[in-house]
Amino acid sequence: MPEIIKITECPRDAMQGLHEFVPTHVKAAYINLLLQVGFDTIDFGSFVSPKAIPQMRDTAEVLNKLDLDNTKSKLLAIIANYRGAEDAASHDEITYLGYPFSISETFQLRNTNTNIHQAFDNVKQIAALCTAKNKTMLVYLSMGFGNPYGDEWNTEIVQQWTEKLVKEGIYNIALSDTIGIATPEQISSLYPALAKEFLGVQFGVHLHSTPDTWQEKIAAAYENGCTKFDAALKGYGGCPMAKDELTGNIATENLIAYLLHQNITPGLNLDKLSEAMNYTEKVFKV
Repeated sequence: MPEIIKITECPRDAMQGLHEFVPTHVKAAYINLLLQVGFDTIDFGSFVSPKAIPQMRDTAEVLNKLDLDNTKSKLLAIIANYRGAEDAASHDEITYLGYPFSISETFQLRNTNTNIHQAFDNVKQIAALCTAKNKTMLVYLSMGFGNPYGDEWNTEIVQQWTEKLVKEGIYNIALSDTIGIATPEQISSLYPALAKEFLGVQFGVHLHSTPDTWQEKIAAAYENGCTKFDAALKGYGGCPMAKDELTGNIATENLIAYLLHQNITPGLNLDKLSEAMNYTEKVFKV
């Protein structure tokens, strides 16, 4: 069983679908608390069209307000095209550029207004930019466990696109259950198949779920060797481009509870985690 678990906390994913704009200072205060918890990575914002995701239009301003002097957490920004990648890469503080590459053509069009082949061209160009700018590219295999649009999906399709990504030098890949439809059986089959075939690639999981299905999904990934998990406090979030009803992220506190039950200590500052949990009331107005 793995003993070192890397958690990416995803306030960007949690906030991006909110209709009411969260003030910049509130976003920054929240992320600054998360930076003190000790997560491996913080998915803090995105450099995308403000028309597409208006909630993230202040990402650069938020970044300027972050205190990075006393944190071990790395920053991840989501981008959807080369222009956004250039913007993100211009900031020294950002380590990872995350690109959502969908193996569902319908979702790729909805999410980035490009077809799969155009999106793969974007991947290649952004990967070259990351190399030049000393950034690490992370590719999300969106709709990695199926899709609601009727587009063809099977394990072989996922493996084929993974192989193409690896040939382009992409060694950080997150299997993304974009709309929360993955079953434990799928996770138990797909994750080890990819991990065994593509040695040297760091595979993580970005799982969405309903409140009653999170544990079986986390268990399926963990029991099959996964050591990288995305999560969001209280399970907020979801992709506003996926469908009309959002399915939330895996709740960070649930993931931590599961790991503790497995005698895995995630190495987090639980007092700061509690502060951040309380601060969600200001962010999400609950």
